[in-house]
Amino acid sequence: MAETIEKYYGVEEEASDETFDAIIKDIQDTEDLEIVKDSTADQDGRVDEVSDDAPIIKLTDTIIQQAVFAKSSDVFIEPLEKTVRIRYRVDGVIREIDRLPKVLHFPLVSRVKVIANLDISEHRLPQDGRFKTIISGDRSVDFRVNVLPTAWGEKVCLRVLDKQGTVLDVEKLGFEKNALKRLKECALRPHGMILTCGPTGSGKTTTLYSILKYVDSPDKNIVTVEDPVEYQLKGLNQVNIKPAMGLTFSSSLRSILRQDPDIIMIGEIRDRETLDIAVKAALTGHLVLSSLHTTTAAGSIVRMRNMGIEPFLICSSVLVIIAQRLLRRVCPSCREAYQIPENVAVKVGFRRLFPEAKPEVFRAKGCKNCLNTGYKGRVGITEILIFSPGIKELILKGAGETVIKSLSRREGMQTMREDGLSKMAQGLTTLEEVLRITAPDEAMDES
Repeated sequence: MAETIEKYYGVEEEASDETFDAIIKDIQDTEDLEIVKDSTADQDGRVDEVSDDAPIIKLTDTIIQQAVFAKSSDVFIEPLEKTVRIRYRVDGVIREIDRLPKVLHFPLVSRVKVIANLDISEHRLPQDGRFKTIISGDRSVDFRVNVLPTAWGEKVCLRVLDKQGTVLDVEKLGFEKNALKRLKECALRPHGMILTCGPTGSGKTTTLYSILKYVDSPDKNIVTVEDPVEYQLKGLNQVNIKPAMGLTFSSSLRSILRQDPDIIMIGEIRDRETLDIAVKAALTGHLVLSSLHTTTAAGSIVRMRNMGIEPFLICSSVLVIIAQRLLRRVCPSCREAYQIPENVAVKVGFRRLFPEAKPEVFRAKGCKNCLNTGYKGRVGITEILIFSPGIKELILKGAGETVIKSLSRREGMQTMREDGLSKMAQGLTTLEEVLRITAPDEAMDES
Protein backbone atom coordinates (compact mmCIF):
# COMPACT_ATOMS: atom_id res chain seq x y z
CA MET A 1 0.00 0.00 0.00
CA ALA A 2 2.77 2.45 0.95
CA GLU A 3 4.64 1.71 -2.31
CA THR A 4 1.47 2.29 -4.32
CA ILE A 5 0.80 5.67 -2.66
CA GLU A 6 4.40 6.71 -3.19
CA LYS A 7 4.20 5.65 -6.83
CA TYR A 8 0.98 7.45 -7.65
CA TYR A 9 1.13 10.48 -5.38
CA GLY A 10 4.83 11.04 -4.72
CA VAL A 11 5.94 11.59 -8.31
CA GLU A 12 3.39 11.49 -11.11
CA GLU A 13 0.75 14.19 -11.19
CA GLU A 14 -1.31 12.49 -13.93
CA ALA A 15 -1.79 9.40 -11.78
CA SER A 16 -3.48 11.47 -9.06
CA ASP A 17 -6.20 12.62 -11.49
CA GLU A 18 -6.89 9.03 -12.51
CA THR A 19 -7.16 8.00 -8.87
CA PHE A 20 -9.56 10.83 -8.02
CA ASP A 21 -11.68 9.89 -11.04
CA ALA A 22 -11.74 6.26 -9.94
CA ILE A 23 -12.90 7.17 -6.43
CA ILE A 24 -15.58 9.53 -7.73
CA LYS A 25 -16.83 6.80 -10.09
CA ASP A 26 -16.93 4.45 -7.12
CA ILE A 27 -19.09 6.96 -5.24
CA GLN A 28 -21.35 7.47 -8.26
CA ASP A 29 -21.89 3.72 -8.51
CA THR A 30 -23.56 3.81 -5.09
CA GLU A 31 -26.59 5.80 -3.98
CA ASP A 32 -24.46 8.32 -2.09
CA LEU A 33 -24.90 11.18 -4.57
CA GLU A 34 -28.66 10.72 -4.64
CA ILE A 35 -28.74 10.89 -0.83
CA VAL A 36 -26.95 14.26 -0.90
CA LYS A 37 -29.05 15.62 -3.77
CA ASP A 38 -32.32 14.71 -2.06
CA SER A 39 -31.29 15.97 1.39
CA THR A 40 -33.19 19.09 2.43
CA ALA A 41 -34.58 19.45 5.94
CA ASP A 42 -32.59 16.48 7.23
CA GLN A 43 -29.41 17.59 5.50
CA ASP A 44 -27.04 17.35 8.47
CA GLY A 45 -28.01 13.81 9.38
CA ARG A 46 -27.83 12.61 5.80
CA VAL A 47 -24.45 14.22 5.20
CA ASP A 48 -23.11 12.52 8.32
CA GLU A 49 -24.40 9.22 6.95
CA VAL A 50 -22.55 9.75 3.66
CA SER A 51 -19.34 10.90 5.37
CA ASP A 52 -19.02 7.60 7.19
CA ASP A 53 -19.31 5.62 3.96
CA ALA A 54 -16.13 4.05 2.60
CA PRO A 55 -15.86 5.95 -0.74
CA ILE A 56 -15.99 9.37 0.96
CA ILE A 57 -13.49 8.20 3.56
CA LYS A 58 -11.24 6.95 0.76
CA LEU A 59 -11.51 10.27 -1.08
CA THR A 60 -10.66 12.28 2.04
CA ASP A 61 -7.75 10.01 2.91
CA THR A 62 -6.42 10.23 -0.65
CA ILE A 63 -6.44 14.05 -0.54
CA ILE A 64 -4.62 14.00 2.81
CA GLN A 65 -2.05 11.35 1.85
CA GLN A 66 -1.30 12.95 -1.50
CA ALA A 67 -0.70 16.29 0.26
CA VAL A 68 1.87 14.70 2.59
CA PHE A 69 3.73 12.93 -0.22
CA ALA A 70 3.71 16.10 -2.32
CA LYS A 71 5.33 17.86 0.68
CA SER A 72 2.65 20.55 0.69
CA SER A 73 2.25 22.94 3.60
CA ASP A 74 -1.48 23.62 3.11
CA VAL A 75 -4.50 21.89 1.59
CA PHE A 76 -7.46 23.96 0.39
CA ILE A 77 -10.92 22.45 -0.19
CA GLU A 78 -12.80 25.32 -1.80
CA PRO A 79 -16.44 25.37 -2.90
CA LEU A 80 -17.10 27.18 -6.18
CA GLU A 81 -20.43 27.76 -7.92
CA LYS A 82 -20.56 24.37 -9.65
CA THR A 83 -17.49 22.45 -8.47
CA VAL A 84 -15.20 21.86 -5.49
CA ARG A 85 -11.59 22.89 -6.07
CA ILE A 86 -8.72 21.01 -4.39
CA ARG A 87 -5.47 22.96 -4.17
CA TYR A 88 -2.12 22.37 -2.44
CA ARG A 89 0.51 24.90 -1.45
CA VAL A 90 3.83 23.30 -2.43
CA ASP A 91 7.08 25.19 -1.77
CA GLY A 92 5.07 28.33 -1.04
CA VAL A 93 3.16 28.30 -4.36
CA ILE A 94 -0.48 27.18 -4.66
CA ARG A 95 -1.21 24.57 -7.34
CA GLU A 96 -4.63 23.30 -8.36
CA ILE A 97 -4.84 19.51 -8.11
CA ASP A 98 -8.38 18.68 -9.21
CA ARG A 99 -11.99 19.82 -9.37
CA LEU A 100 -14.69 17.55 -7.95
CA PRO A 101 -18.48 17.55 -8.47
CA LYS A 102 -20.14 20.17 -6.26
CA VAL A 103 -22.39 17.47 -4.80
CA LEU A 104 -19.35 16.04 -2.95
CA HIS A 105 -18.77 19.25 -1.02
CA PHE A 106 -21.05 18.55 1.97
CA PRO A 107 -19.89 14.96 2.64
CA LEU A 108 -16.22 15.89 2.13
CA VAL A 109 -16.36 18.84 4.54
CA SER A 110 -18.40 16.78 6.99
CA ARG A 111 -15.80 14.00 6.92
CA VAL A 112 -13.04 16.50 7.73
CA LYS A 113 -15.12 17.88 10.59
CA VAL A 114 -15.66 14.38 11.99
CA ILE A 115 -11.94 13.50 12.11
CA ALA A 116 -11.11 16.95 13.55
CA ASN A 117 -13.82 16.66 16.26
CA LEU A 118 -15.72 19.70 15.00
CA ASP A 119 -19.48 20.36 15.01
CA ILE A 120 -20.84 19.00 11.71
CA SER A 121 -24.17 20.79 12.22
CA GLU A 122 -22.55 24.26 12.40
CA HIS A 123 -22.29 25.92 8.98
CA ARG A 124 -22.52 29.62 9.86
CA LEU A 125 -19.45 30.19 12.05
CA PRO A 126 -15.74 29.49 11.55
CA GLN A 127 -14.31 26.47 13.39
CA ASP A 128 -10.78 25.42 14.34
CA GLY A 129 -9.52 21.95 15.13
CA ARG A 130 -6.71 19.51 14.58
CA PHE A 131 -6.12 15.82 14.07
CA LYS A 132 -3.28 13.36 13.67
CA THR A 133 -2.95 10.60 11.08
CA ILE A 134 -0.48 7.82 10.34
CA ILE A 135 1.08 7.72 6.87
CA SER A 136 3.06 4.76 5.50
CA GLY A 137 2.63 2.64 8.60
CA ASP A 138 4.65 4.60 11.18
CA ARG A 139 4.88 8.21 9.99
CA SER A 140 2.78 10.47 12.21
CA VAL A 141 1.59 13.75 10.68
CA ASP A 142 -0.42 16.48 12.45
CA PHE A 143 -3.01 18.62 10.67
CA ARG A 144 -4.42 21.95 11.80
CA VAL A 145 -7.95 22.53 10.48
CA ASN A 146 -9.85 25.76 9.82
CA VAL A 147 -13.38 25.82 8.39
CA LEU A 148 -14.57 29.16 7.02
CA PRO A 149 -18.13 29.91 5.73
CA THR A 150 -18.07 31.48 2.24
CA ALA A 151 -20.69 32.51 -0.31
CA TRP A 152 -20.67 29.07 -1.97
CA GLY A 153 -20.31 26.96 1.18
CA GLU A 154 -17.66 26.13 3.76
CA LYS A 155 -14.02 26.38 2.75
CA VAL A 156 -11.59 24.05 4.53
CA CYS A 157 -7.89 24.78 5.03
CA LEU A 158 -5.63 22.04 6.37
CA ARG A 159 -2.18 23.09 7.58
CA VAL A 160 0.20 20.13 7.27
CA LEU A 161 2.56 19.84 10.25
CA ASP A 162 4.96 17.10 9.22
CA LYS A 163 7.77 16.74 11.77
CA GLN A 164 9.66 14.40 9.44
CA GLY A 165 9.82 17.07 6.76
CA THR A 166 10.79 19.87 9.16
CA VAL A 167 14.39 20.53 10.12
CA LEU A 168 14.57 21.86 13.69
CA ASP A 169 18.31 22.43 13.65
CA VAL A 170 19.65 25.97 13.72
CA GLU A 171 22.76 24.75 11.86
CA LYS A 172 20.67 23.61 8.87
CA LEU A 173 18.37 26.59 8.37
CA GLY A 174 20.62 28.25 5.79
CA PHE A 175 22.07 31.02 7.99
CA GLU A 176 25.25 32.63 6.70
CA LYS A 177 28.22 31.63 8.91
CA ASN A 178 28.89 35.00 10.50
CA ALA A 179 25.15 35.59 11.09
CA LEU A 180 24.77 32.13 12.65
CA LYS A 181 27.69 32.80 15.02
CA ARG A 182 26.15 36.08 16.16
CA LEU A 183 22.72 34.47 16.60
CA LYS A 184 24.14 31.63 18.73
CA GLU A 185 25.89 34.14 20.97
CA CYS A 186 22.60 35.96 21.56
CA ALA A 187 20.71 32.68 22.17
CA LEU A 188 23.12 31.76 24.97
CA ARG A 189 22.59 35.04 26.83
CA PRO A 190 20.89 34.62 30.24
CA HIS A 191 18.17 37.17 29.48
CA GLY A 192 16.85 39.40 26.72
CA MET A 193 14.53 39.09 23.72
CA ILE A 194 15.03 37.40 20.34
CA LEU A 195 12.46 38.37 17.71
CA THR A 196 11.71 36.88 14.29
CA CYS A 197 9.66 38.76 11.72
CA GLY A 198 8.15 38.10 8.32
CA PRO A 199 4.81 37.27 6.70
CA THR A 200 2.79 34.13 7.38
CA GLY A 201 4.58 31.04 6.07
CA SER A 202 8.08 32.54 6.12
CA GLY A 203 9.45 30.01 8.63
CA LYS A 204 9.35 32.13 11.80
CA THR A 205 8.01 29.33 14.02
CA THR A 206 10.56 26.84 12.67
CA THR A 207 13.38 29.28 13.49
CA LEU A 208 12.06 29.81 17.03
CA TYR A 209 11.76 26.06 17.65
CA SER A 210 15.27 25.53 16.27
CA ILE A 211 16.68 28.12 18.69
CA LEU A 212 14.77 26.46 21.56
CA LYS A 213 16.23 23.10 20.61
CA TYR A 214 19.73 24.64 20.52
CA VAL A 215 19.46 26.13 24.03
CA ASP A 216 17.40 23.31 25.57
CA SER A 217 18.96 21.38 28.46
CA PRO A 218 17.65 19.42 31.47
CA ASP A 219 18.53 22.25 33.87
CA LYS A 220 16.33 24.83 32.09
CA ASN A 221 12.63 25.46 32.57
CA ILE A 222 11.22 26.22 29.10
CA VAL A 223 7.59 27.27 28.55
CA THR A 224 5.90 28.16 25.26
CA VAL A 225 2.60 29.99 24.64
CA GLU A 226 1.17 29.35 21.18
CA ASP A 227 -1.99 29.66 19.11
CA PRO A 228 -2.06 26.79 18.45
CA VAL A 229 0.82 24.51 19.44
CA GLU A 230 2.27 23.47 16.07
CA TYR A 231 5.00 21.01 17.05
CA GLN A 232 4.88 19.09 20.31
CA LEU A 233 8.45 18.69 21.59
CA LYS A 234 9.61 16.55 24.48
CA GLY A 235 10.84 18.40 27.56
CA LEU A 236 8.97 21.62 26.78
CA ASN A 237 5.91 22.92 28.64
CA GLN A 238 3.62 24.07 25.84
CA VAL A 239 0.48 26.13 26.45
CA ASN A 240 -2.28 26.31 23.83
CA ILE A 241 -4.17 29.58 24.26
CA LYS A 242 -7.99 29.63 24.18
CA PRO A 243 -9.24 33.23 23.82
CA ALA A 244 -12.91 32.18 24.05
CA MET A 245 -12.24 30.94 27.59
CA GLY A 246 -10.12 33.94 28.56
CA LEU A 247 -6.79 32.13 28.14
CA THR A 248 -4.96 34.73 26.04
CA PHE A 249 -1.27 35.38 25.43
CA SER A 250 -1.17 38.09 28.09
CA SER A 251 -3.06 36.12 30.77
CA SER A 252 -0.94 33.02 30.08
CA LEU A 253 2.28 35.03 30.38
CA ARG A 254 1.29 36.43 33.76
CA SER A 255 0.76 32.91 35.07
CA ILE A 256 3.91 31.57 33.41
CA LEU A 257 6.08 34.20 35.09
CA ARG A 258 4.98 32.75 38.43
CA GLN A 259 6.32 29.35 37.31
CA ASP A 260 9.93 30.64 37.41
CA PRO A 261 10.80 29.91 33.74
CA ASP A 262 14.26 30.34 32.29
CA ILE A 263 13.14 30.60 28.67
CA ILE A 264 9.74 31.72 27.33
CA MET A 265 8.56 31.39 23.74
CA ILE A 266 5.56 33.46 22.68
CA GLY A 267 4.09 32.29 19.38
CA GLU A 268 3.20 35.79 18.23
CA ILE A 269 3.06 39.29 19.73
CA ARG A 270 -0.24 40.77 18.58
CA ASP A 271 -0.95 43.64 20.97
CA ARG A 272 0.68 46.14 23.30
CA GLU A 273 -0.22 44.24 26.47
CA THR A 274 1.55 41.06 25.32
CA LEU A 275 4.56 43.05 24.13
CA ASP A 276 4.72 44.96 27.41
CA ILE A 277 4.75 41.74 29.47
CA ALA A 278 7.35 40.17 27.13
CA VAL A 279 9.65 43.19 27.44
CA LYS A 280 9.36 43.20 31.23
CA ALA A 281 10.06 39.45 31.31
CA ALA A 282 13.21 40.00 29.23
CA LEU A 283 14.31 42.75 31.65
CA THR A 284 13.79 40.59 34.74
CA GLY A 285 16.10 37.71 33.90
CA HIS A 286 14.24 35.64 31.27
CA LEU A 287 15.21 34.78 27.70
CA VAL A 288 12.13 35.56 25.58
CA LEU A 289 11.61 34.34 22.00
CA SER A 290 8.75 35.62 19.87
CA SER A 291 7.64 36.85 16.44
CA LEU A 292 6.21 40.02 14.92
CA HIS A 293 4.37 40.50 11.64
CA THR A 294 6.67 43.04 10.02
CA THR A 295 8.57 42.89 6.75
CA THR A 296 12.09 43.92 7.83
CA ALA A 297 14.24 43.68 10.95
CA ALA A 298 14.58 47.47 11.28
CA GLY A 299 10.83 47.82 10.70
CA SER A 300 10.18 45.77 13.84
CA ILE A 301 11.77 48.53 15.94
CA VAL A 302 9.37 51.11 14.47
CA ARG A 303 6.48 48.68 15.02
CA MET A 304 7.35 48.30 18.72
CA ARG A 305 7.55 52.07 19.13
CA ASN A 306 4.12 52.41 17.50
CA MET A 307 2.76 49.83 19.95
CA GLY A 308 3.71 52.15 22.81
CA ILE A 309 7.01 50.69 24.06
CA GLU A 310 9.53 53.32 25.12
CA PRO A 311 12.79 53.35 23.11
CA PHE A 312 14.95 52.84 26.22
CA LEU A 313 12.98 49.66 27.03
CA ILE A 314 13.51 48.36 23.48
CA CYS A 315 17.26 48.99 23.79
CA SER A 316 17.44 47.29 27.19
CA SER A 317 15.43 44.18 26.30
CA VAL A 318 15.95 43.22 22.63
CA LEU A 319 19.12 41.30 21.69
CA VAL A 320 18.56 40.51 18.02
CA ILE A 321 15.84 40.70 15.35
CA ILE A 322 15.72 38.14 12.53
CA ALA A 323 13.81 38.93 9.34
CA GLN A 324 13.34 35.97 7.02
CA ARG A 325 11.75 34.57 3.88
CA LEU A 326 11.72 31.20 2.11
CA LEU A 327 12.99 30.79 -1.45
CA ARG A 328 12.26 27.79 -3.66
CA ARG A 329 15.29 25.62 -4.40
CA VAL A 330 16.06 25.10 -8.06
CA CYS A 331 15.62 21.44 -9.04
CA PRO A 332 19.09 19.80 -9.21
CA SER A 333 17.90 17.31 -11.84
CA CYS A 334 16.95 19.80 -14.56
CA ARG A 335 18.57 23.14 -13.74
CA GLU A 336 20.34 24.95 -16.58
CA ALA A 337 23.60 26.89 -16.15
CA TYR A 338 24.08 30.35 -17.67
CA GLN A 339 25.94 33.63 -17.19
CA ILE A 340 24.07 36.69 -15.90
CA PRO A 341 24.28 39.67 -18.31
CA GLU A 342 26.55 42.35 -16.86
CA ASN A 343 23.90 45.08 -16.83
CA VAL A 344 21.51 42.79 -14.92
CA ALA A 345 24.24 41.81 -12.44
CA VAL A 346 24.88 45.48 -11.66
CA LYS A 347 21.20 46.41 -11.43
CA VAL A 348 20.17 43.68 -8.95
CA GLY A 349 23.24 44.17 -6.72
CA PHE A 350 25.00 40.95 -7.71
CA ARG A 351 28.14 42.73 -8.89
CA ARG A 352 28.44 44.59 -5.56
CA LEU A 353 28.65 41.25 -3.77
CA PHE A 354 30.89 39.60 -6.35
CA PRO A 355 32.91 42.42 -7.97
CA GLU A 356 35.24 40.20 -10.02
CA ALA A 357 34.05 36.60 -9.97
CA LYS A 358 31.66 35.24 -12.60
CA PRO A 359 30.16 32.24 -10.83
CA GLU A 360 27.98 29.82 -12.74
CA VAL A 361 24.34 30.38 -11.86
CA PHE A 362 21.26 28.38 -12.78
CA ARG A 363 17.75 28.86 -14.15
CA ALA A 364 14.71 26.63 -13.65
CA LYS A 365 13.63 24.33 -16.47
CA GLY A 366 11.20 21.65 -15.25
CA CYS A 367 11.23 17.85 -15.25
CA LYS A 368 9.44 14.80 -13.91
CA ASN A 369 11.13 15.03 -10.49
CA CYS A 370 9.89 18.57 -9.82
CA LEU A 371 6.47 18.15 -11.50
CA ASN A 372 7.66 20.48 -14.30
CA THR A 373 7.95 23.47 -11.97
CA GLY A 374 11.74 23.73 -12.03
CA TYR A 375 11.85 23.93 -8.23
CA LYS A 376 11.97 21.36 -5.44
CA GLY A 377 12.18 22.24 -1.73
CA ARG A 378 12.92 25.58 -0.09
CA VAL A 379 15.82 27.40 1.52
CA GLY A 380 15.69 30.28 4.00
CA ILE A 381 17.18 33.75 3.58
CA THR A 382 17.60 36.12 6.51
CA GLU A 383 18.81 39.47 7.72
CA ILE A 384 19.95 39.52 11.34
CA LEU A 385 20.01 42.88 13.15
CA ILE A 386 22.19 42.79 16.26
CA PHE A 387 21.54 45.51 18.85
CA SER A 388 25.00 47.07 18.95
CA PRO A 389 25.78 50.27 20.90
CA GLY A 390 25.45 52.28 17.69
CA ILE A 391 22.01 50.81 16.88
CA LYS A 392 20.81 51.47 20.43
CA GLU A 393 21.94 55.08 20.17
CA LEU A 394 19.91 55.55 16.98
CA ILE A 395 16.83 53.98 18.60
CA LEU A 396 17.09 56.34 21.59
CA LYS A 397 17.23 59.26 19.16
CA GLY A 398 14.06 58.04 17.43
CA ALA A 399 15.78 57.28 14.11
CA GLY A 400 13.72 55.85 11.24
CA GLU A 401 13.90 52.42 9.64
CA THR A 402 16.17 53.46 6.75
CA VAL A 403 18.80 55.05 9.03
CA ILE A 404 18.87 52.04 11.36
CA LYS A 405 19.15 49.62 8.42
CA SER A 406 22.02 51.62 6.88
CA LEU A 407 24.06 51.54 10.09
CA SER A 408 23.41 47.85 10.70
CA ARG A 409 24.55 47.15 7.13
CA ARG A 410 27.80 49.04 7.74
CA GLU A 411 28.25 46.98 10.91
CA GLY A 412 28.08 43.74 8.94
CA MET A 413 24.39 42.85 8.50
CA GLN A 414 23.60 41.07 5.25
CA THR A 415 20.21 42.00 3.79
CA MET A 416 17.71 39.40 2.54
CA ARG A 417 18.37 40.46 -1.07
CA GLU A 418 22.12 39.93 -0.56
CA ASP A 419 21.57 36.61 1.20
CA GLY A 420 19.33 35.50 -1.68
CA LEU A 421 21.95 36.46 -4.26
CA SER A 422 24.56 34.52 -2.27
CA LYS A 423 22.28 31.47 -2.30
CA MET A 424 21.92 31.94 -6.06
CA ALA A 425 25.70 32.04 -6.47
CA GLN A 426 25.88 28.74 -4.55
CA GLY A 427 23.51 27.15 -7.08
CA LEU A 428 20.62 26.78 -4.61
CA THR A 429 18.05 29.04 -6.27
CA THR A 430 17.48 31.29 -9.28
CA LEU A 431 17.63 35.02 -9.91
CA GLU A 432 13.91 35.05 -10.75
CA GLU A 433 13.08 33.54 -7.36
CA VAL A 434 15.29 36.04 -5.50
CA LEU A 435 13.65 38.98 -7.27
CA ARG A 436 10.17 37.52 -6.64
CA ILE A 437 10.63 37.28 -2.88
CA THR A 438 12.99 40.10 -1.88
CA ALA A 439 12.78 43.89 -2.14
CA PRO A 440 15.59 46.03 -3.62
CA ASP A 441 18.17 47.36 -1.17
CA GLU A 442 17.69 51.07 -1.96
CA ALA A 443 19.01 52.04 1.48
CA MET A 444 22.12 49.96 0.91
CA ASP A 445 23.23 51.47 -2.37
CA GLU A 446 25.29 54.11 -0.59
CA SER A 447 27.25 51.52 1.44
